[in-house]
Amino acid sequence: MPWNGAIEGLIPDFLASLTSDRGLAPATISAYRRDLDRYAAFLDGREASPDLVSGFVLHLKEARLAATTIARRIAAVRGFHRFLVAEGLSDVDPTLLVESPRRPRSLPKALTVDEVLRLLEAPDPTTAPGRRDRAVLEFMYATGARVAETVALDELDIDLEDGTALLTGKGDKQRLVPVGHAARDAIRAWLPDRAKIRKPGASGAVFLSLRGRRLSRQAVWNLVRAHGARAGLKPAAVSPHVLRHSAATHMVEGGADLRTVQEILGHASISTTQIYTRVSPRHLLEVYATTHPRS
Repeated sequence: MPWNGAIEGLIPDFLASLTSDRGLAPATISAYRRDLDRYAAFLDGREASPDLVSGFVLHLKEARLAATTIARRIAAVRGFHRFLVAEGLSDVDPTLLVESPRRPRSLPKALTVDEVLRLLEAPDPTTAPGRRDRAVLEFMYATGARVAETVALDELDIDLEDGTALLTGKGDKQRLVPVGHAARDAIRAWLPDRAKIRKPGASGAVFLSLRGRRLSRQAVWNLVRAHGARAGLKPAAVSPHVLRHSAATHMVEGGADLRTVQEILGHASISTTQIYTRVSPRHLLEVYATTHPRS
């Protein structure tokens, strides 16, 4: 018999499903619990309905909470009601017609060119790990590749003579991207080390761990952070994603058109790429001053 009463009794079941089925971290589960407790307090024993869910959204907006906070709480409520329907505990999902507020599009964080150069020069080129790490960093900055695209790169995917690489992005979509001289030189310097540590029968991955296995995404995160610290950059200011943003920002500031940057980054929509036009107001003012007849 479908259950349509007060929700408090089934919140623990939903949270348990998030732990067992999705493997969410304890901190995330705690956030879900707090959000759903607030929702239960708002309902105050009443049966959930589309009008009450809409009222909860209005309540959150009137509290002047950040759009990201409101969106997170609505996501928790929506996930909870979908769980109830999936488990046969409720006949309807009262959140179906409720829209989450649009999250404000924040500007990407980008390093300056000088900061990127310091990061790229941080690895020790006299050691195998240093040569490997420099090759990874140079490749990511040269191509704007995502972490997953970087670690998935095989030797057959890159042509060091032509200076191109075939990346496999989201949804297994592939794109051909240019690879600059600095990145190609760094990869060439790493390849002899790779040949020595590569295990027989191992994959054709370009970037390997020192045990001869394909480099993991976590390892890339760790090396970016470690060399960022050596370069004197704040931990919060550097990550693989920031390096990707920096590559895009510097291309736009250097005069690259958005369609080209879109193709290189593998963005499905040009609107995603357009955000980089807002990164540097100083650059926009410089372009305006040199191009507008009445500037």
